[in-house]
Amino acid sequence: MPEQTPDGAISPAGAGGVMDLALEEGTTLGRTPGGPEGTGPAEKARSLWSDAWRDLRRNPVFIISAVIIFFLVIISIWPSLIADQDPLNCNLDKAQQGSQPGHPFGFDGQGCDVYTRTVYGARNSVTVGVCATLGVTLLGGFLGGLAGFFGGWWDSVLSRLTDVFFGIPVVLGGLVFLSVVTSATVWPVIGFIVLLGWPQVARIARGSVITAKQNDYVQAARALGASNTRMMLRHITPNAIAPVIVVATIALGTYISLEATLSFLGVGLKPPAVSWGIDISAASQYIRNAPHMLLWPAGALAVTVLAFIMLGDAVRDALDPKLR
Repeated sequence: MPEQTPDGAISPAGAGGVMDLALEEGTTLGRTPGGPEGTGPAEKARSLWSDAWRDLRRNPVFIISAVIIFFLVIISIWPSLIADQDPLNCNLDKAQQGSQPGHPFGFDGQGCDVYTRTVYGARNSVTVGVCATLGVTLLGGFLGGLAGFFGGWWDSVLSRLTDVFFGIPVVLGGLVFLSVVTSATVWPVIGFIVLLGWPQVARIARGSVITAKQNDYVQAARALGASNTRMMLRHITPNAIAPVIVVATIALGTYISLEATLSFLGVGLKPPAVSWGIDISAASQYIRNAPHMLLWPAGALAVTVLAFIMLGDAVRDALDPKLR
């Protein structure tokens, strides 16, 4: 028998229950979680960066490396917080002596306090690593991004240019390039690292941009008339920058060790600049009689490089969806 609905309409017998169930399911699906009738806040959309940050906070490797790097940055900016002496204040009467009260790391071959020089040496090393990484990332990312986006002759020229730079040995290039520089500041070393380091980032950025520009949302933006600048800044760069960040984070530790290597060879930082590489070079001839002179700056360098490499590995694991 036909049944009368509340609004007076007539529906077939037995169909009212099915229609009511469908109506109830549709209303339920239309509600947002958190409150009835869609009054509650909608669930926040998840992104690659939010997922990466959540994974990093739970990764002990990231936490340990971040704490070490934070400490290094602090003492690089304010070394006097934990070292109240002058790293250039030396006393030849105490040359090569071991640990003493107020001088836990002993003295070097010139009678300088090894502890103070180790603390102050972090400033130049961290400065070179951070500034060189920023320069390499900006230059390599810009050139590689343009090559990947436009292709054609620009891509061909950049590819051949990167091949040329990849063929230059880093240490040999540093010996040639920095041997004619007389400045004792960090800027010639930073400029040399940027000059030879950008091709690696450029290749990573090129491949990442080529992959990103083939996605549907980029094609849709192009069809809607978006300019090249808008597509690069709004659609491609945010989705192609993750591999560049990973490579740059890992390379930062490599650049710190490269600065120490060049300073050890006598072409990087030069006295009176304070550097771990300079101290390691000066202590190498006294390693049998006074091994503490080499132990502490070399240990600080090893811990610093290891911390940045660990940080880069943690960031890579968090930003790579294939590892989830």
